[in-house]
Amino acid sequence: MNWLLKRFEAYSGKTFICSESDHKTYGDLLKQVQDYKDTLVDHAVQRNSVVAIVGDYCFETIALFFALAEHKCIVVPITSTADNEVKYRLEEGKVDHIITLRPTEVAFAQSSRSNESSNNKYVLKLTQENKSGLILFSSGSSGKPKAMIHDLETLINSFEDRKGKNLNFLVFLMFDHIGGLNTLLNSLAMGVAITIPKERDPEHVCFLIEKYKVNVLPASPTFLNLLLLSQAHTKFDLSSLKLITYGTEPMPETVLLKVKEALPFVKLLQTFGTSETGIAKISSKSSTSNLIRFDDPDYEFKIVNQELWLRSKTQISGYLNASNQNFTEDGWFMTGDIVEEYEDGYLRIIGRNSDLINVGGLKVLPSEVESILIQIPLIADCMVFSESNPITGQIVVAQIVTKSEISSKELKKEIHRFCKNRLDQYKIPAKIKIVDEANYSNRYKKIRRWD
Repeated sequence: MNWLLKRFEAYSGKTFICSESDHKTYGDLLKQVQDYKDTLVDHAVQRNSVVAIVGDYCFETIALFFALAEHKCIVVPITSTADNEVKYRLEEGKVDHIITLRPTEVAFAQSSRSNESSNNKYVLKLTQENKSGLILFSSGSSGKPKAMIHDLETLINSFEDRKGKNLNFLVFLMFDHIGGLNTLLNSLAMGVAITIPKERDPEHVCFLIEKYKVNVLPASPTFLNLLLLSQAHTKFDLSSLKLITYGTEPMPETVLLKVKEALPFVKLLQTFGTSETGIAKISSKSSTSNLIRFDDPDYEFKIVNQELWLRSKTQISGYLNASNQNFTEDGWFMTGDIVEEYEDGYLRIIGRNSDLINVGGLKVLPSEVESILIQIPLIADCMVFSESNPITGQIVVAQIVTKSEISSKELKKEIHRFCKNRLDQYKIPAKIKIVDEANYSNRYKKIRRWD
């Protein structure tokens, strides 16, 4: 952790945040971290306690995050504004202290569950080793969100080998998400400028890219498809953009090719990681290929019955509110990601076990069906998932966003015509619904269910 603060000092004159409401340097960040360390002492926040940061992603929350890490606390970042989500994370994280940072509010409070966390074996281990920690939550798309605890110092130290660069990153994912935290730590280690959008819609993001000459955009395939549909990339000057990284869900090859066609001057690089194991260093075969290869000495992988298993130096200690059944005794994490293997060590992520649709014993991957549907000229976006059926167990259903008005009957007819020679009959959607937009989370990741 000390090495990172030394970099803040070395980069003190460089821009850290450039946005509509903030322009801060790394020197400002270092001073704010030091000020918050004093504030923690003033408010009797004890070392090794579990502390929640409830607030928007901004200069102050970032500085507080690192002040807490320096204070050897276990940090629970919460960016949600939904009361029920905040309450759930505070309860499941067994938080000792709550620090709320909103535009009109800065408040320190002791949790009613104070000291419950000290009995947890993972917290006790970090305390005994005098280390800081991090609690992140899963998306909860397949059940209640899981609270997982990281050794924060090990996570931060994995970025120490980064070299300084003069770039501007647009920070798209929040820092209560492993992908967003990876972008933040990567940026800080290299001393680059970051731009934090107030809104995450395509038009505003493209506006910020033009205004602040953003070079790197981390995003999700869903967001990139929405960007293409909005035509926002044609309304702004995106010539400063050098790299788009994408992850969190499978990238349809059709969408990838469309992004490259729309932005031919931009390199496209897939990223991969899990909340449980951290983000791995990987390489994409090319900007038009969704094949990846692991190039990370701190990561091991193997394929077991088409499922990707990972083991890393940055993986979690364990779950606070769930069993560790997805971990083997020798430390392998069963990701639930289904992969295909190719030559030269390349892999393709094709979907998740939890998303598989079972039609009378025959398995269907939603991503496979979506990759065909999105090729139909009148379809702008789609989402494929399952619905219970008394005869086959499940059927394939789809939400469809169309480019022009068409009846459900005519759309279903067109889907069957297009898919009959491209998909097995049982994979063709048996039920469709025309919607204004597909379901996706605030992290722009598809949510596979009906509204």
